[in-house]
Amino acid sequence: MNLNLDIDLLRTFHAVARLGQFRAAAEHVHRSPAAVSVHIQRLEIIAGGRLLERDNQAVSLTPLGQRLLVGTTALLRAHDQVLSELHGKSLVGRIKFGVPDEYAAHVIRDILPVFTATWPNVVLEVTTSPSLVLRDQIARGRLHLALSVRPIARRPDPRALASTTPVWVGASSLAQPLPEPIPLALHAAHCPYAEAMTASLDQANLAWRVVVSSPSSLVVETAVESGLGITLVDRSRVSASMRVLDGLPTIPGHEVMLLRSTRAQADAAADQLEHAIRSSFRL
Repeated sequence: MNLNLDIDLLRTFHAVARLGQFRAAAEHVHRSPAAVSVHIQRLEIIAGGRLLERDNQAVSLTPLGQRLLVGTTALLRAHDQVLSELHGKSLVGRIKFGVPDEYAAHVIRDILPVFTATWPNVVLEVTTSPSLVLRDQIARGRLHLALSVRPIARRPDPRALASTTPVWVGASSLAQPLPEPIPLALHAAHCPYAEAMTASLDQANLAWRVVVSSPSSLVVETAVESGLGITLVDRSRVSASMRVLDGLPTIPGHEVMLLRSTRAQADAAADQLEHAIRSSFRL
């Protein structure tokens, strides 16, 4: 029996893995939830085992699914790049794109070089700012596309790039109980996590003070690792020099959205950048 990895099946699998829900993935790949289930079943036959663990709320990757996701990310990217090179070197345009500092390294290192190599005649201008600032700039038409983090409402938005549960972290050597008032390392103003930290502590009647405030996630995380303060980060950003702290207010889940201004709705270059980000963004 000859086995081949079908690109459509892989694209569906990556959507499910990234969004964590069959219905959200179905909307993303423009198929029905039933078709998505069939795609996953066919891919599991090819892979030789279960790829996803399912429950009533979401799905998660099995070890085999994680191996397939890692092993095929570059394959999907290469496939899309070849098609782009065959059909679109002549695309021209200018895109102003915004990204929060905490995701800038991943986007600039892993996504934008492939995009600029594929579309060399598209002029790309990248700016980093807090999520709420980027959201405002999208609304004002000052940016074409931007990533922005926001609290999840009643249910996750199927258009979200990813969802995350923020966790409180301190240095791995941080003593317990925490000092009073609680020392905070905050991202700059207009950051959803900064607002969530201070609001939740106020609601719990816990005294706090700001030790470090910076627009740079590197500065904030360094302050935490050195023991100066605690902060809120995506669980995926917990480093070996940090530990998750218990006993602090629970913070609701957040989601990463890709926002697009009305001025860029019919922009072909923006279409291609949106496709590149949706295909490759990972927490």
